[in-house]
Amino acid sequence: MVTITARKMTGYFTPLTLALYLFSPLVAAQDVGLAGVMGSKAMLMVNGGDPQSVMVGQSLDGVKVVSIQGDQVIVEVGGKKRPLRVGQHAIGASVGDGSGTIVMTADARGHFVTTGNINGASVRFLVDTGASMISLGASDARRIGLDFNRGLKGMSQTANGQAEVSKVKLDTVRVGDVTLHNVDALIHQTDMPVALLGMSFLNRMEMQRDGSTMTLKKRF
Repeated sequence: MVTITARKMTGYFTPLTLALYLFSPLVAAQDVGLAGVMGSKAMLMVNGGDPQSVMVGQSLDGVKVVSIQGDQVIVEVGGKKRPLRVGQHAIGASVGDGSGTIVMTADARGHFVTTGNINGASVRFLVDTGASMISLGASDARRIGLDFNRGLKGMSQTANGQAEVSKVKLDTVRVGDVTLHNVDALIHQTDMPVALLGMSFLNRMEMQRDGSTMTLKKRF
């Protein structure tokens, strides 16, 4: 057993709801889920927010309800039409411009949150310059197909005390128009409300903050 240096993540394990981390229109992708159907209205959850009723022809945070047919809703997200049934999610990624640049806008709490993917699976990230590596909760890791037992075991200090973690190597991490390969990450044995986009990714980027806007540009 080794000790793996990681940030003391005070605040990330309090009773937060994902609604605290709504995306701005400038982030790289949108996650839309269908919570239910009420007549001519669809109950949409955009980027982890609380369900909101949206009528046919109307939009919520850039997601348009095109039609409702029984328990199926057709939405337009990221410029593409996607069919959804209750409980299903769809990811609509914006088209990259080839610049290798990510632009994000802070939420009401000053956090920078975005959607990306790890090894091809969608992940919701919170930018955290205090985290030494990308950090994933147990359920995210299982969904991606990462095996806790195959990594290098260690201990990490969290708000709930010391926790066992496993250091693994991610094949690919993509955020916006940027894809990095062979990125170090920590898997926690417990769930986390959001994955942390730590320095194992950020160290390979040029970071610039201007007020509520953060720009990341790929260095290597």
